[in-house]
Amino acid sequence: MATLRRAVLAFLVPLVSLSLILGSVSAQLATDYYSNSCPKVEEIVREEMIEILSAAPSLAAPFLRMHFHDCFVRGCDGSVLLSSTKDNKAEKDAKPNLSLRGFGSIDRVKAKLEKACPNTVSCADVLAIMARDSVWLSKGPTWPVWLGRKDGSVSIANETKQLPPPSANLTQLIQMFGVKGLDLKDIVVLSGAHTIGTSHCTAFNDRLYNFTGKNNLNDVDPFMDKHYIAKLRQKCSPGDNTTLVEMDPGSYKTFDTSYYKYVTKLRSTFHSDWALLTDKLSRDYVLKQATGMYQAEFFQDFGESMIKMGNVGVLTGTQGEIRKKCYIPN
Repeated sequence: MATLRRAVLAFLVPLVSLSLILGSVSAQLATDYYSNSCPKVEEIVREEMIEILSAAPSLAAPFLRMHFHDCFVRGCDGSVLLSSTKDNKAEKDAKPNLSLRGFGSIDRVKAKLEKACPNTVSCADVLAIMARDSVWLSKGPTWPVWLGRKDGSVSIANETKQLPPPSANLTQLIQMFGVKGLDLKDIVVLSGAHTIGTSHCTAFNDRLYNFTGKNNLNDVDPFMDKHYIAKLRQKCSPGDNTTLVEMDPGSYKTFDTSYYKYVTKLRSTFHSDWALLTDKLSRDYVLKQATGMYQAEFFQDFGESMIKMGNVGVLTGTQGEIRKKCYIPN
């Protein structure tokens, strides 16, 4: 616990500076940024999202995850959408992003916007709006999306090392979120996104098999419920990199607080989920939301943390560009 406290304190000063920077960035973004240049931008995205998720509801979580992965590498600049070239391996082809999907749908929405408002709406903004609508269309909260981001033109696979891995402990999470200007409350709130979607077995198989290298069937993560381990083993064999497992069994298509209930029962898939129980602040939040009595509070908190994350490292003004196609710079 003392180590965690020191990690938090170590980031207090940097976070003050980052909050000032983010405040400056927020002043350049606006919820009505496109009010004159593309007044129906959110309406167009919403209509497309309704059609996309009606046909493929499982894409809701991937859109949300993609926005997260975009913001944690080079800031929210749409760099995760860029394709690799013969001379450069892009973020989307790095190991942490190989399971991302939904790129074609993003291209579809962008094409619709290009037809309505040519050279106006950035891919970074499109992704931010789609992430918000994914949550709302999954019966979750909505929030105002601050707009005006510009698109970056650089995407480097090796930079995805900045993405928090599912095996992270809380000290690592505090450090990795902290450099982005996000605090411990943001960590526990944004982790609630795991209430929707699925995960490949590879993201947590180390908890089910050979956890400490003893190479026997009893060598499992002691902080995962043994009955849940047995259930997951029925689906995930060692080395399985194709099978998908619901992260919030029973309601993985509905954005709610049930994820926190599974964390308290040691039935969450990722080690980083269990890590939320190792600090009083995050543990108290998990336990409170696990009751299911404070969903409105979680929804409010989630929207606020998403707005905060959506401000990370954005390009504005004369920085960046407005890509015509999200997968290639102009």
